[in-house]
Amino acid sequence: MIELKGKTAFVTGGASGIGLGIAKALAAEGANIVIADLRQNAIDEALPQIDAPKLGIKLDTSNREQYKAAADEAEAKFGKIHILINNAGIGGASGPLWAVSPEDTDFALRVNIVGILNGIQEVVPRMLAHGEGGYVVSTASKAGLIPVPGCGLYNLTKAAVIAITETLASDLPEGYGAGVLCPGPFTTNLGMSGQEVEAELRGKPIPQMPAFTPPPPPADGEAAPPPPPPPPQMDIDFSRIMRNPLEAGERVVRAIKRGDLYILTHAEFKPGYQQRADAILRAFPDDEPYDGFAKVFGILVNNPVFDKQTQVPAYEKK
Repeated sequence: MIELKGKTAFVTGGASGIGLGIAKALAAEGANIVIADLRQNAIDEALPQIDAPKLGIKLDTSNREQYKAAADEAEAKFGKIHILINNAGIGGASGPLWAVSPEDTDFALRVNIVGILNGIQEVVPRMLAHGEGGYVVSTASKAGLIPVPGCGLYNLTKAAVIAITETLASDLPEGYGAGVLCPGPFTTNLGMSGQEVEAELRGKPIPQMPAFTPPPPPADGEAAPPPPPPPPQMDIDFSRIMRNPLEAGERVVRAIKRGDLYILTHAEFKPGYQQRADAILRAFPDDEPYDGFAKVFGILVNNPVFDKQTQVPAYEKK
């Protein structure tokens, strides 16, 4: 899909962070924007930032009936949906997998996986029905490619999103595509938005930061404590590490135009993924492959969807 002007993009989790960055980048290309988010206050703050025909819808992506109603509302406003951005997600409870609670596990699966599947199952049939082409981008994470110790729920749900996208891209007909966004660090409010989602869906209170209490003044005759040492000076451009969400949006727009399967944001993770890929290759037994296996199980030994991914050029900031 090269021409985005006049197309309609349905962006879940679109009221802040990377989702809002994607919505802004698509709006700059002339797309109609539907921001679907669970947090009405965030929708109200985000909509004035979108310079395009727009619609805000309060949506729990894990609720199938709500999703159907939201897609109906989007089509009533704009006629057709051409782009689905499955961005809504949470960080989830941290800790080793054997230590997280069943309730936290169910909630992470519900938001990060079921919410993605609901989007595909509700919106993709509508895209196929109008026959004008379409693209689905689902947000995973670098953690789905290189697992982070102590973040089991997050790792596994984001790895699942990658597998979902690869399968979707394999099954879609000509004129339709799918890509998975695996971002590194961006300046988002995932922690706070995740807490707000939990408060809404689980009735879990948002943790309150303790009020700052200044230290007591020194007693008479007592020396005041020395001031803390200044932070160490580092020759680091943190804007190149914690990036602006609009950059993520521009990378997504470029990927849709190019037809990319994988949308990666930080080249710094390439050696780590190479390490993982090499480990998997070393784990294959050093046996002589049998030529007849591919004749019987050709569908198992390769997938042509991987050959469609071309080299992505360096990002050029607009």
